[in-house]
Amino acid sequence: MKLMHSSTTLLFFITLMFLPRPISCQSCQKTCGNQLIKYPFGTGPGCGDPRFQKYVTCNQEKLTFTTHTGCYPITTIDYNNQVIYISDPTMSTCSCAQPSKGFGLDWDAPFTFHDDNVFALLDCSITSSPVYKPSGLYNGGNGTTVPLCDKDGAPICSFLYSCQAISTLNPPISTCCIYTPVDLGPSFEMDLQKLQCTSYSAFYNFDGHEDDPGSWKYGVALRYKFNVDNNYPSVCANCERSGGVCGYTGAYNSFVCDCPSGLTPQRTVTSGHIGTMVLVFSHHGKLGHG
Repeated sequence: MKLMHSSTTLLFFITLMFLPRPISCQSCQKTCGNQLIKYPFGTGPGCGDPRFQKYVTCNQEKLTFTTHTGCYPITTIDYNNQVIYISDPTMSTCSCAQPSKGFGLDWDAPFTFHDDNVFALLDCSITSSPVYKPSGLYNGGNGTTVPLCDKDGAPICSFLYSCQAISTLNPPISTCCIYTPVDLGPSFEMDLQKLQCTSYSAFYNFDGHEDDPGSWKYGVALRYKFNVDNNYPSVCANCERSGGVCGYTGAYNSFVCDCPSGLTPQRTVTSGHIGTMVLVFSHHGKLGHG
């Protein structure tokens, strides 16, 4: 009997050793300030999907998007259409014109630019900016001309330069370029120093007033995907329906449900199809640019 009791006790402790280390029941919140937080985002380490954790963070009740070019406030998240909207305090708008370094995405970030984005490069050097000499940029030296300015974007430049703030930048309007590569080229970056432009403006919606730049929705719209197949993980959906918050833990980022009654860890590996998330979040590649 003593031997059986000892074996049972040993088995119990061995089982505990291999269970995922749970995250605190208070560590994952459903809101950050006045913004609702749902999968794949989280309010801290161990919350949401680990691929998104370093890009979208909640600090002092403020939701922030981070890339190698800076930190940007997230104005809203459209969970139905899987789009986040961010603002760049350094960009120029109809009410404020200022120098900027530009904007870029990390090459492996699980985000892509929304097709509605419009990037306007402002106060560019007509004589030396590569946007006016596209044959030497982004073409791999094969001599192919790549248009970098949208010829049909002249009206947008005219409206932008009608703003009192932006008109203080160097005229004429020809120094404005509606940047054609919506994905910002192969490095997903808009480096204004290399492009020899002073500032930029970005917007994603005319808000029904195409001729009134003061009413446009300024900022950057970014799409995201849950996984390669873009399927909402059913285990996470079940967790949220029960009032819980989806999270992860352990060396293999095993799924856990941070629910009101306590953590419910799951130890199941993904299928062989890379990027398919069942219970373990293990994909680290970029989605959408490929």
